[in-house]
Amino acid sequence: MPALAEPELTRSDMPESDPTETETETDLWETHAGWWQDGFTAGADPEYEEQILPLAAHYLTGAERVLDIGCGEGQVARLAVEVGARLVVGVDPTRAQIAEALTRGGGPLYARSGADGLPFPDGCFDTVVACLVFEHINEVDRAIAEVSRVLRPGGRFLFFLNHPLLQTPNSGWIDDQILDPPEQYWRIGPYLIEELSIEEVEKDVFIPFIHRPLSRYVNALADNGLLITQMHEPAPPTGFLAQAAEYEAASTIPRLLLLVTRKEAGQA
Repeated sequence: MPALAEPELTRSDMPESDPTETETETDLWETHAGWWQDGFTAGADPEYEEQILPLAAHYLTGAERVLDIGCGEGQVARLAVEVGARLVVGVDPTRAQIAEALTRGGGPLYARSGADGLPFPDGCFDTVVACLVFEHINEVDRAIAEVSRVLRPGGRFLFFLNHPLLQTPNSGWIDDQILDPPEQYWRIGPYLIEELSIEEVEKDVFIPFIHRPLSRYVNALADNGLLITQMHEPAPPTGFLAQAAEYEAASTIPRLLLLVTRKEAGQA
């Protein structure tokens, strides 16, 4: 069987599509891009440094053509270059993130685009990664369909999520000292309700989140020929627990979920 033709992408090819998020949501991400850059990149966040980036590096090793959806300032895209990918493209709908990614450099190409209308040919990449992004995407079905479309048959999708069950809104550790004997447990919020909320993640920083049950993602993946081959639910890393003493008692409750999927060979 002849090898698949590889569409060539260069810096001059990087288009700009119109993201479909609402104006309010887009404005919030533009306003608070610096919050993300300062708090979650360049070694600032132990969950990224000790858990997310090592997992990403493991599964990106050996990839040749990588698309990073919701790339932010580009830390995962740069990682893909570092582990040997020969073409890496990052897309994000936020101008401030793309501008910072271009400033930080490191080898990837970047384009401003939403996930639900990727400006690339079919079968253009052998690996797609989305790291804590789909919780912020309205058109989840279209976005997952686009992941499948731009992946080669046999290509891999690395799908990082805040754990949809155990990190449901209003979930958290309960230390109930009123009961006799006292009880400690992890409370789970309204898991089956799909809902958009604007959350104040720290003082005066408001970010849109969409909670969905895990089945919503798994069924959308299956509908688009993206079959789960591995799943990771790691315990919170030690650096995070050192910074969040209130989470120590709940250290067996995962915050992260990684689904590793592969596109079926016969999928268009």
